[in-house]
Amino acid sequence: MAVKKFKPTTPGQRHKIIGVFKREEQVVVNGQTEVRKSTANAPEKSLIVGKRSTGGRNSSGHLSTRYRGGGHKRKLRLIDFKRNNDGVPAVVKTIEYDPNRSARIALLYYTDGSKAYMIAPNGLEVGQTVISGPDAAPEVGNSLPLSKIPVGTLIHCIELRPGQGASMARSAGTFAQLTSREGDYAIIKLPSGETRKVLLSCRATVGVVGNSEHSLESSGKAGRSRWQGRRPHNRGVVMNPVDHPMGGGEGRQSGGHPRSRTGLYAKGLKTRSPKKHSSKYIIERRKK
Repeated sequence: MAVKKFKPTTPGQRHKIIGVFKREEQVVVNGQTEVRKSTANAPEKSLIVGKRSTGGRNSSGHLSTRYRGGGHKRKLRLIDFKRNNDGVPAVVKTIEYDPNRSARIALLYYTDGSKAYMIAPNGLEVGQTVISGPDAAPEVGNSLPLSKIPVGTLIHCIELRPGQGASMARSAGTFAQLTSREGDYAIIKLPSGETRKVLLSCRATVGVVGNSEHSLESSGKAGRSRWQGRRPHNRGVVMNPVDHPMGGGEGRQSGGHPRSRTGLYAKGLKTRSPKKHSSKYIIERRKK
């Protein structure tokens, strides 16, 4: 997928760079070129539920998260992160846009009649067949246990606990690498640079998450942030002392030590608990 730049006819168009999402693609079948629909205009009705916007308010109605609110109405697509329909082939019917994530999603039609959404990796095409389970081949889009994936393979949608569902490497363009195995554990290098152990019985999907050009996109104007439900964010140094530890002062002040609104240092202070249970699985910490 490529990105599209615009002529600077307006200030908002001048810096706008967005991804090109083609609704049709040309496929060569038996020497003849066919035009196939790569995406649907509307999501699969049986796989969507309503999503209520909170505007940053908690159950009491009080503002608990600042700079949230507004935005376009969205519907949640039910993504199958477990991929536990083992041994049943599924055909990729469409590749669709999902407003709730940066990656694209693929609609699967299983041969047993069921339907599901999955995160669409790079190279997955409409009409392709994917399968999950320990007997699946380590090919793009297939989900299988880490014990069955060859060392050095690029993977995404990785489970932390067996049967829990994918929780790591799910956003656009991300991937992890299976570097080695030690006993009951696989050694995985994550997108953050962290190297950690994960049980071999946990599942992962082969390939790199699609829509890798997402990082090249530029909204071009503040209004696009408002469409996504983000309100204007003001810095601590421009506030009054009563509102922020870095506020106040005559004229422009540097603000002193960078810290959060609650007084916690923002640069260099380690906030991870040293007694955290998962620390023993982390071999190398992420890059700062």
